[in-house]
Amino acid sequence: MRWQHQLAMKFRMLFHRRDAAAHLEDELQFHLDQQIAENLAAGMSREEARHAAMRSFGNPGVLRDQARATWSWNWLEQFMHDVKIGVRTLARTPVFAAASILIIALGVGANVALFTVVRSVLLKPLPFKNSEHLVGLYGRKDESADRWGVAVGDFYDWQRQSHGFEQMAIWRWSGFNISGEKNELPEMLDAGQGSWTFFSTLGVQPALGRSFIADDDKRGATPTVILSWRLFQRRFRGDASIIGKPIRLNAQPYIVIGVLPKWFTYPDPQIQLWVPFKIIASDEFLESHMNHSSRAFARLKPGVSVKQAVDEISALQHQTYLKLYTNGPVAAGVNAFPMIDDFVQDVKTPLYVLLGAVTCLLLIACLNMSNLLVARAAARRKEIAIRSALGSSRLRLCREQMVESLLICMSGGVFGALLAVSATHWLTTHWVDMPRAESVQPDGYVIGFAIGITLLTGLLAGLLPALAATRNGMLAALQDSARSISGSVSRASLRRLLLTLEIALTVVLLVGAGLLFKSFLHLRSVDLGCDTQNVLTMKYFLHDAKYHEHPEDILAFHTQLLERVRHLPGVRAAGLVSAVPGDGYYGDKIISIPEHPQLPPGEHPYALFRAADPGYFSALGIPLLRGRFFSEDERLSRDQYVIISQKLAHDYFPNEDPIGKHLHVSWHTANGENYEIIGVVGDTLYSVKGELRPMMYFPILSGAYMETSDATLAVRTYDEAASLSIPIQKQFAQLDPDLPVARIRTMEQIVGNETADSSFSATLVLTFAALSLILAAVGLYGVLAYLVTQRTTEIGIRIALGAQRDQVMTLVLRDGMLPAFIGLGLGIAGSLGIVQFIRSVLYGTSPIDIGVFISVAVTLLIVSALACAVPAWRASRLDPIQALRTE
Repeated sequence: MRWQHQLAMKFRMLFHRRDAAAHLEDELQFHLDQQIAENLAAGMSREEARHAAMRSFGNPGVLRDQARATWSWNWLEQFMHDVKIGVRTLARTPVFAAASILIIALGVGANVALFTVVRSVLLKPLPFKNSEHLVGLYGRKDESADRWGVAVGDFYDWQRQSHGFEQMAIWRWSGFNISGEKNELPEMLDAGQGSWTFFSTLGVQPALGRSFIADDDKRGATPTVILSWRLFQRRFRGDASIIGKPIRLNAQPYIVIGVLPKWFTYPDPQIQLWVPFKIIASDEFLESHMNHSSRAFARLKPGVSVKQAVDEISALQHQTYLKLYTNGPVAAGVNAFPMIDDFVQDVKTPLYVLLGAVTCLLLIACLNMSNLLVARAAARRKEIAIRSALGSSRLRLCREQMVESLLICMSGGVFGALLAVSATHWLTTHWVDMPRAESVQPDGYVIGFAIGITLLTGLLAGLLPALAATRNGMLAALQDSARSISGSVSRASLRRLLLTLEIALTVVLLVGAGLLFKSFLHLRSVDLGCDTQNVLTMKYFLHDAKYHEHPEDILAFHTQLLERVRHLPGVRAAGLVSAVPGDGYYGDKIISIPEHPQLPPGEHPYALFRAADPGYFSALGIPLLRGRFFSEDERLSRDQYVIISQKLAHDYFPNEDPIGKHLHVSWHTANGENYEIIGVVGDTLYSVKGELRPMMYFPILSGAYMETSDATLAVRTYDEAASLSIPIQKQFAQLDPDLPVARIRTMEQIVGNETADSSFSATLVLTFAALSLILAAVGLYGVLAYLVTQRTTEIGIRIALGAQRDQVMTLVLRDGMLPAFIGLGLGIAGSLGIVQFIRSVLYGTSPIDIGVFISVAVTLLIVSALACAVPAWRASRLDPIQALRTE
């Protein structure tokens, strides 16, 4: 049982060390008194007896240390002693301590905040049952890793014939007008259409009511709807009695059968409700193998790999491709990706870029603190040398300095963690459309990361200065005077090395920030192909049954709305279009040209389509390059006309005049119709970040339900466009009180929303780069000021021997700028490789942009020169007599 007694003794010593120390002192004194008494009994005087007892007893201090070493907690006492010394040392230099803690707090706080977001958005499993078994399915055009949308006909073939998936689901974006009841206003809602397997495949149960069943997802079934939690609370005030009752969507009754959990936001928090997939889909759409507007996912069966399951449905899909590829764009195979990619594919690279930027910032902060500690160790060199001469081991001296570094970093880590909480909240609220934003919160991994990175920073920042300060040569330090500079040369070299590395990292960060910022400027300056100043847009859907059954009513609404809006004070022009430039892809159609030879099998040219009224092009300033615009007579059945973009004319009518020729397009009917080309207009972009695509415009005044019932009103004004929002909405209400208006935005806001994420990430990286540049400048100033101080006597001698002030200034500037030039070279060399990782987030900017590299180099050299100027000027103003008297 001896080990039990030893363990009990160890814990007793841990919590009662003072009592044990007092007991040890009493015991030592008892033995000393006993020896003195024996010496007195032997006839010695009291003084002789005491000295003899001390000689025979040994050094009491050594005996105490030996006794304490047996308690097993001596290391803790030594550590606490080192902590006390570190606290006292830092307290004597509060400016140094505060500056160091602030530097580390910025670095640690930024890293913890970004890691919290990366962990929650990219690394944390999805909140679905066995989410690792969920995969997103996409069509594939060739052997590349395409993410082509899924055709519904393909999906149902996979679902019937595959054996590797436990369950599969398909969904697509949709939208509904919800009627106003009980004095509520009508509202346009983003919605999703999902197969009845949608929620069961995810493993999600409604918080209230039930999920879809197979009978709900059939043509002709009673329409049902499942509400999001947000809509349930916002519009229905959380009243559970809504379950089983009808609500009017697009003027049709839908029975509410369930309410989703509060946490469920897949695939987008903007989706307010879900309806069965087949309930409003046409038979043609459900059987199509060429309409790739849907998304699909599946749950793997236990024991089946992703490759096995995907290879099976890829083989099935290839058979479909071989049968139908001549008829239109059919997927040649299937690709699968982890389902989390559906959430984060747009933000993965920007988040990793930001994480890399804050890692660089932390390394720069670490190097900066190392530089400060080297300078601090140089000032304490004689103190350390004296302690070494008195018997302190190198390990003990290193440990004390490491503890000091850890104290700084732990204090900085605490403030950094508090900063990270605010920074994380700020990131999630200001990053537009950040996926999984509701799940961003610290957990055990984040806490562990914060502790680990703080300790690692303390070790990295303190180790090199501690080793340099305690290396051999302590005797030389005792012999140094202000006139001898040999002891400071190596420390100056170490500080130059640290500063060079710091500048190199700063250059890398500056280059990355410069490229991202230039990319953002390109995005902001993109020409959409139309006027964007003083243009207000509003979206509306004519989805009520009365519009479906009577095309004349669609035409009447469009024409009356335009007439009313064009007569409002302040309106310069107004027009209607399916989607304005920059507002999204909207859709495309396969085209053929009757006047041209038939294309080889498998080639299917296509173009984006829009429906527009005759005044739309003039309202948005889209130029007419050839031919004419639509006329007011080209409406209803007299709509066999089309206007094409310059891109379409260039690609499909090279070296010929397209006016009078035809496009064969399936606009109204499945077999398609011929449309005469009457005009060519300027190109417009469907997205700020999108490529220029061929585009064709059809008459919106045809009144065709599916093709012209979704419209955007574009109003060009003389002054501030937003001021006309309310008067225009009143015109809508007068024409149809049940019709909601949504997405009321100016063209500048559309462009701003498209570039918001790029602006945000570029601004953050630029901020980190600016902080790094400031740290590098401060470090350079500190190094040069330290060198000038160490070389005061040398500089005084030079001046006394006739050196000119400008020569002294040049000498000091050369010493300071050397690390800047070397660091610049290393940084540019490193940047050439690292910038390739951000290629995918750059727009209109090459990763090797000479202008950015030159700007970074010039900026760094100017800042470095300014940082060196003050110490150099001071050196040139030294009084040689005072310098030679300095010790």
